[in-house]
Amino acid sequence: MRISHCLCLLVLCWGVIGATQAKIISTEAVSLRTETLKSGFSHPWGLAELPDGDLLITERNGKLKRLTPNGLVVTVLGTPKNVFQQGQGGLLDIALAPDFANSHRVYLSYAGVNEQGQAGTEVMMATLSKDVLIDSRVIFKALPKRGGGRHFGSRLLVTSEHLYITLGDRGHRDRAQFADDHLGTLVRLNLDGTVPKSNPFTQADDKRPEVFSYGHRNVQGITLDNTGSRIWAHEHGPQGGDELNIIRAGENYGWPTITYGVNYGLGTQIGEGTSKPGMRQPVYYWDPSIAPSGMVMVNGAPFSMWDGNLLLGSLKFGLLVRLVLEDGKVTHEERMLDGEFGRIRDVIQARDGSLLILTDRRNGSVLRLTPTAD
Repeated sequence: MRISHCLCLLVLCWGVIGATQAKIISTEAVSLRTETLKSGFSHPWGLAELPDGDLLITERNGKLKRLTPNGLVVTVLGTPKNVFQQGQGGLLDIALAPDFANSHRVYLSYAGVNEQGQAGTEVMMATLSKDVLIDSRVIFKALPKRGGGRHFGSRLLVTSEHLYITLGDRGHRDRAQFADDHLGTLVRLNLDGTVPKSNPFTQADDKRPEVFSYGHRNVQGITLDNTGSRIWAHEHGPQGGDELNIIRAGENYGWPTITYGVNYGLGTQIGEGTSKPGMRQPVYYWDPSIAPSGMVMVNGAPFSMWDGNLLLGSLKFGLLVRLVLEDGKVTHEERMLDGEFGRIRDVIQARDGSLLILTDRRNGSVLRLTPTAD
């Protein structure tokens, strides 16, 4: 599809919103037209596109909003009641079931608090009926729950067979090396919330059967590649050492025994250095940290020039980062937007090929990026 034709389709779909708020941003390969589709969201965190083109947007304050192409914002009822709204906690990611067109099933991740005031990542599965979540069921609770508001993860990746849930160490770094609880792990479930028999630790007495990989600090981006055969994820390091990894079943990603980051404010070594036998090296790492956020692999028009590249947000610098991959390695990095819109929390590629971005602020926005027609 030619870019000019695709842009016409985009204007028909979303032309009512943000038409007077366009900015042109230059990049290495193309100029980007950036439009604000809608503002007024309270620290939006996760984004999903419905088959009819409406967008579902989570807010950290526990609310779920539906945004229509004509700019109408509707609050969806039935979200979890026990959302922990402190620190990095809140209502976090959202994902649609592969058969959403028929089942209307969605998954929501959030920091769930118990009666003792302790919190941990939870995932709820529900059916979206008009603007109400019904038949809801909590299918996962990260255990143990802990005090404090740090390191909940919590991106969701849905494939044709599985649900992947990214987690964090909740500030208890040493627990990430054990996998006998959920701290510092990445979890894989069947789409109904049961544990796949093919998970790597289902026969292990000293590890949780839900765990798919471990040794993670705080995984906040995950995506499937365009072939459906490789999972990419990134995680926050401490001071320096943000990592990009290929996720493999049963592997140990090293935190906190090995890391390319150092202790905050001290600059002192964490663990045993940067490598150790039996622990995965990152494919790529950032030092200084960029605080990476949501991530997607570009697939086709109108961004064919970036096909197969990873795009991810940066909270720290307000960047959209593009990574060129060859044979499972990063060969080039481009940094775009450069703080123009503030902290970037999530990025997805819509069905029409445009890029949709969430900005993380009290008055957060949904942005649309398309290549300009030369």
